[in-house]
Amino acid sequence: MKYLFSVFFLCITICNTAQVVEETPEPAYIKTIQFISGSEDLGKLPIFQLGNAVQISFDDIIGDERDYFYKITHHNADWTPSNLKKSEYLRGMDNVRILNFENSVATLQLYTHYQLGIPNNFTKGLLKTGNYLLSIYDEDEELVFSRKFMIFSPTFNVGAQVKRSRDLKHINTKQTMRFFIDTGEQIIINPKVNLHTVIIQNNNLKNSLLGIQPQYTIGSKLEYRYDQETAFWAGNEYLNFENKDVRSANNAIRSVEFKSLYHNYLYTDLPRYDKPYTYNPDINGNFLINSIQARTVTTEAEYVWIHFSLAYPKLQEDQSIHIYGNFNNYTINDDTKLTYNPKSRRYELPYLLKQGFYNYKYIIVNEDGSIDDQNNISGNFWQTENEYQFLVYYRRPGGRFDELLGYGQANSSNITN
Repeated sequence: MKYLFSVFFLCITICNTAQVVEETPEPAYIKTIQFISGSEDLGKLPIFQLGNAVQISFDDIIGDERDYFYKITHHNADWTPSNLKKSEYLRGMDNVRILNFENSVATLQLYTHYQLGIPNNFTKGLLKTGNYLLSIYDEDEELVFSRKFMIFSPTFNVGAQVKRSRDLKHINTKQTMRFFIDTGEQIIINPKVNLHTVIIQNNNLKNSLLGIQPQYTIGSKLEYRYDQETAFWAGNEYLNFENKDVRSANNAIRSVEFKSLYHNYLYTDLPRYDKPYTYNPDINGNFLINSIQARTVTTEAEYVWIHFSLAYPKLQEDQSIHIYGNFNNYTINDDTKLTYNPKSRRYELPYLLKQGFYNYKYIIVNEDGSIDDQNNISGNFWQTENEYQFLVYYRRPGGRFDELLGYGQANSSNITN
């Protein structure tokens, strides 16, 4: 009995210390990572319905046709490793070389464009719903970068509304989610333990709410009618620029300069926290590759140095300003950090991006890496148009993994009091 107790305690200890997987950011020579669904490039949330193809593409700007390999792992709702064997969630094999690649054509910046599609001749398909991590390795088996994606089955119906906050302190600065899950004929056992929800703002997995418990059960519906528990800072519309013609200035690009590559200088941006809200249609932080000179943008679009400029007072030493958007998966690092120029009294940054239409904003980052949630540069306005995604996971009795059985969306353009 003592031996059995020790084994049980060891199992509990291991289960409770399972490591939550994090994405590995790409190095500077890997650019323009995009998930693709059909003919649509997804700068959006990488979620696919079970049975549909999954595709990802990226560029290596070294352009030497380097060999890259991929591995796929399955994870629970909290991104800890699931207990499934690889043969249970993947038909075929992984850890094989990406065979679909092309070199750039007539571009100033040489690059190799890679595209991985699943199913393929080696990986025949993904068999289970849930969370997945795609990891890309080089020929030396060194991890280059990784990306999360999700596979869902539309078993549950998810409906949602965006509301203004009922807290008078935040009524003008936050947006609150109210939603329901209709499980239909599926009987949910102990939903407070076995049902997991994730709410995501603007396709950014780094800005999500987890672990919200249902408040009411009405028939087959689970109701979530919270206020502050499901509230997000509303933010402001994203700034944007388009350089599909790298040789011409436009309403976002002040001037163009040619060196070894084209340089596009954006107009200086101003803080908006103290300005009235102005509706400016955006694509909620995403990006789209486009070029009027290219017939095939994947291999003919140019890479351009984009020069960002922000008029903002110099911060304390323990804070910094970064550009933020899905162009690099909302990653904060030294490459996204703006430098204060005492002569121009502006924060400035050159950043290499492929031609297209981009959304971005500026954020303040503290010394410990935390982001200023109150958007001290852009401001927070309840009228801001934001997209919200709702993921619903369920662990069946006796189940060994969390199934992703519900996916819903809502948009704050229909916000109500």
